[in-house]
Amino acid sequence: MNLNKVFLIGNLTRDPEMRSLPSGQNVVSFGIATNRIYKKDGKQEKQTEFHNIVAFGRLAEICSQYLSRGKMIFVEGRLVNRNWEAKDGTKKNRTEIIMENMQMGPRGDWKPTDLPADSSAKAGNPPKTGKGKKETKEEIDTIEYPGDDINPDEIPF
Repeated sequence: MNLNKVFLIGNLTRDPEMRSLPSGQNVVSFGIATNRIYKKDGKQEKQTEFHNIVAFGRLAEICSQYLSRGKMIFVEGRLVNRNWEAKDGTKKNRTEIIMENMQMGPRGDWKPTDLPADSSAKAGNPPKTGKGKKETKEEIDTIEYPGDDINPDEIPF
């Protein structure tokens, strides 16, 4: 048996970019950043990883409509490696996560009622939010993610 499954929780590094394939299907791409906090020589260190996310169809439309730079998101998907030859003849490659499901985080000013009724199956059930305060770039940059000492039984999803 084989498995290709990715789960990420992070913040969007750029607004989703919507395109249409020649078939007419919508596709959206955006990036998210995840942080790992760990201790090295008694000091707390932070390592940030950047991920390329791609979504298709109705999920792409939802992402384009409701997500923006800085918002937190939970992504479930699969890893794909793309290879192509650029116009200048150089070989290029890119690792992407094809999003199959997602949940929007508690950041931003959207309300759970903003999502279309048929989106819950593909977009997850968004958490309830507070007053919807917009975070500044400085606040987003200081988000700390848990270290490696997480008990998987305590994760709420």
